[in-house]
Amino acid sequence: MITLSQDAVRGLMIAAQGLQSEPQPPATKEDILAILRLIHMLQIDSISVVARAPYFVLWSRLDDYNPGWLDELLEEGAIFEHFASANCFLPLEDYPLYLAGSRIFDWRNPRKWLDDHPLLTSTILNHIRTHGETRHTDFKATDGQKHDWTNPKEEQIALEYLLYVGELMIRKRDNLQRVYDLRERIYPDADKLPAVSRDDAHDQFVLNTVRALGVAKADWIADYYRLKNADVSAALKRLEKQDRLLRVAVEGWKTPGYVHPDNLNRVEAAAGGKIPHSKTTLLSPFDPLVWSRGRTLDVFDFDFPIEYYFPESKRKYGYYSLPILHNNALIGRLDPKAHRKEGIFEVKSLHLEPGIEVDDALVARLKRVLQACALWHETPQVIVRESTEPELAELLSD
Repeated sequence: MITLSQDAVRGLMIAAQGLQSEPQPPATKEDILAILRLIHMLQIDSISVVARAPYFVLWSRLDDYNPGWLDELLEEGAIFEHFASANCFLPLEDYPLYLAGSRIFDWRNPRKWLDDHPLLTSTILNHIRTHGETRHTDFKATDGQKHDWTNPKEEQIALEYLLYVGELMIRKRDNLQRVYDLRERIYPDADKLPAVSRDDAHDQFVLNTVRALGVAKADWIADYYRLKNADVSAALKRLEKQDRLLRVAVEGWKTPGYVHPDNLNRVEAAAGGKIPHSKTTLLSPFDPLVWSRGRTLDVFDFDFPIEYYFPESKRKYGYYSLPILHNNALIGRLDPKAHRKEGIFEVKSLHLEPGIEVDDALVARLKRVLQACALWHETPQVIVRESTEPELAELLSD
């Protein structure tokens, strides 16, 4: 059995996530699909103090690119939107897995809800058949209640559940708002897809996760697609028996690690000391490298609370702090805001982890990544207000 160091696990995870340091040619629209096939999902979120989550996750890997390409891929039908770790953009080839009733169906049971609301369901489907592209705002609430994102109207729930069961798909997003249409209009070949069983869907979700993480503990796997632990355990047994997953030993772990055969050459090289090396970049809180707080603490010894849920008085690092990836470590975090009208990329605070040595090389890397991020946001002036190392704020500001 291959034995890996903790350093090797970090490097392998970074490389599997597409964050390794290597020459970066100019990005193309096809590169977005390549990244999506590596990490399997781009989580959607509405916070916009900097570029929204799916666009920022791509920037961390592609550097300068046209964010409009992601929207075009959705409209072209090359990707689709569904619930994975949350609402996500996903590669189209994964679509059959989401019709197998293997995750969200277990806890929301959308088919039962739709069956319990037959008149509403038929009204919405008939409207879309007649009028085509539809938003939830095309329907007025009929229950007399006040609704918001925490308490959506039944018409909005019906649209979402019709998406989950495969009756509808998302044509595009218009100012964040979903635009729905019938699946046969967006993906006419979907009816020709082979049916996928629940077990086969679980197996593929587990394979996708292990490949995307490079090396994975069993405890980490369920979180990636919000699977049940029992379903993951059963899938691991099947996949090991079929030699579709491999076990490795990791120094300091009491349980085995799992690797995908596609990553075996890289794993063997890392075991021999050739560990992939990270680029220096900023990460979205919704980046799959860090969105699992327990895994982030396990792998990087980096405690990463999401503080935009906290009252301002309880925040230690800021409203929307971004982890800083450098030299295969998460060395700190910064709280940014892109002032688009003023052309200013503001860093309200920058916190480095204890023990991080600030030398000329680190300053140069941080300055380069801040300038690149600022230019991509079309906010070219960088201003760093505060830092745990006071001189760093001045060195990194324009």
